[in-house]
Amino acid sequence: MLYNFLINTFAGAALSGSAASATTVNSDAAANSAATASTALQETIDVLPSTEAAAETLTKISGTEVDPSALEKFMTELPDKALNFGVKVLIALVFLLICWKLSNLIVKALRKSMEKAKSDESIIHFVCKFIEVGLKFLSIVLVAASLGFNSASIVALLGSAGVAIGLAVQGTLSNLAGGVMILLVKPFKLGDYIIEDSHGHEGTVKEISLFTTKLITPDNRVIVIPNGDLSNTSLTNSTGNKVRLLQVFVGVPYSESTNKVRSVLEGAMNSSKYALKDREMLVVVNDFKDSYIEMQLRCWVKSYEFLASKWDLNERVKNALDEAGIEIPFNQVDVHMK
Repeated sequence: MLYNFLINTFAGAALSGSAASATTVNSDAAANSAATASTALQETIDVLPSTEAAAETLTKISGTEVDPSALEKFMTELPDKALNFGVKVLIALVFLLICWKLSNLIVKALRKSMEKAKSDESIIHFVCKFIEVGLKFLSIVLVAASLGFNSASIVALLGSAGVAIGLAVQGTLSNLAGGVMILLVKPFKLGDYIIEDSHGHEGTVKEISLFTTKLITPDNRVIVIPNGDLSNTSLTNSTGNKVRLLQVFVGVPYSESTNKVRSVLEGAMNSSKYALKDREMLVVVNDFKDSYIEMQLRCWVKSYEFLASKWDLNERVKNALDEAGIEIPFNQVDVHMK
């Protein structure tokens, strides 16, 4: 009996405490709900006039009625939308940076493989530049598509812009086409000494780019020639072959024996270190001028030593003629008076 009494007593006390706690919790919840409702009502009272005023102002400016509720909804959703768009832009920029880094790595790997294959340097430069530009352009299109732009519209827009730009820069495009033709036909390569016939430019080919070709002259000047001009004109490649014919012309008096002169000039030519001894060397009477006999020296030299061999042979010819007492005549006129 005592056990039952104690149980009933404790159970009643517990139920009373629970009821009191429940009553207290319900009272606090009701108070909090009332405070929240009051705050929301106050915010509504504060916001609605400003929203209606903004809607009225926009209506006056645009001439079209602006719904205050739609404006309020837009302003409410604006922070979230701006945050989402900012995150998308940040991810797109990171993706673009990664794509550009990958394109650089691909171009470097391609260059190394082409260099191992011993491809021409001008072709390596052109192919690597073309692929680099193409990959970076593709990455820009992908990033624009990821931001919500229609890729088909982007391609169409770029195509239209390309047509307009192409009409405006026809000369530049002709230079690009000329650069492609030079790389395909290969009328010259890096290190060749060429002479452009239309303007007389000449020098050693230093660089062949997409639009221009750079020449280095013997006096170390840089000449930049558009590829369109080079592909549409005749040119002379002086180092297209390993050896080149050197011709030197010199005048001697009519009073001198041609056999003697030939012997002196052959000795001067044989003494030159540049003349190839396994090739034909000739000294001939080339022409009869008004005041002298024109002798011609012909020998073969290495193409890259052409200028040095010409200067050397000219000096040896002059010294040999002086030692032999043979004077190089100059133009003169004899006047006879009666």
